[in-house]
Amino acid sequence: MKAALQNYNARMQRVLDHIDQHLDGDLDLETVSRVAAFSKFHFHRQFTATFGVSVHRYVQLAHLKRASHRLADKDAQSVTQIAMEAGYDAPDAFARAFRQRFKQSPSAFRKSPDWAPWLAAFGPLDNARSKLMQITYEPADVTILEMPPTPVAILEHRGDRAGLPATIERFIAWRKAAGLSPQTSPTFNIFRSERTPENPADYAMDICVGTDRPISPDDEGMKAGVIPGGRCAVLRVVHDTHNLEPAALYLYRDWLPASGEEVRDFPVYCRRHISVIPHAPVHDVVVELYLPLK
Repeated sequence: MKAALQNYNARMQRVLDHIDQHLDGDLDLETVSRVAAFSKFHFHRQFTATFGVSVHRYVQLAHLKRASHRLADKDAQSVTQIAMEAGYDAPDAFARAFRQRFKQSPSAFRKSPDWAPWLAAFGPLDNARSKLMQITYEPADVTILEMPPTPVAILEHRGDRAGLPATIERFIAWRKAAGLSPQTSPTFNIFRSERTPENPADYAMDICVGTDRPISPDDEGMKAGVIPGGRCAVLRVVHDTHNLEPAALYLYRDWLPASGEEVRDFPVYCRRHISVIPHAPVHDVVVELYLPLK
């Protein structure tokens, strides 16, 4: 029974990955059902039952998410080009769909993105992936490593997570201007609060890029710091890298009590590989979660 469920969920996962990777391709019902090796006559109901959102809406949201990132990148294509690549025959149809989802026109979003409705609009995408199999970890998945001190440039986010996308955009713009590519300069997140604190205003996270270069006083919001070296329990996450709470929960609830280890006085943090969130598809990102130990 368990093996059958894992196989079923793996086939559904294949569909989400295929959609993410082929947004410019044919994503009709027959094509995506074939990816999962399910009958096209039942697949739309299977997909909706599994993810709580239809195939059509999931694909539409995935297109709009990519389009919104391209709009926010002010050096990218024109609004008309972005509309065509999102599957709309005319810019006005794209503008209507965009305004319906994000409460802003594409041109207004490009000029000054309002990230709160943007974050809310993509709840169905995040929920869809979270409805797949619950990822389970085992003690063998955790490695204890001695980490060296890592100098970093830090941009602090303090306050409601709804404002996090705007902080991320500021971080991306700064690292681009500084010439610190994600491929050559590692990206870290330091989690200084719970993911969903009781008071949303108490959410706190540091977004960091590995560098020892001096930070100019003109770089508003950026500051130099160091992730201290020392022993860490390391758990590799390759599934839902947008939500590391299940992996952190495993380390704290299961691994730590059974290990006999004691935690060190520094927050749990992670390193993101290959590309920086939110521009990379889920399947392109691997995260290492670090729990500092004495």
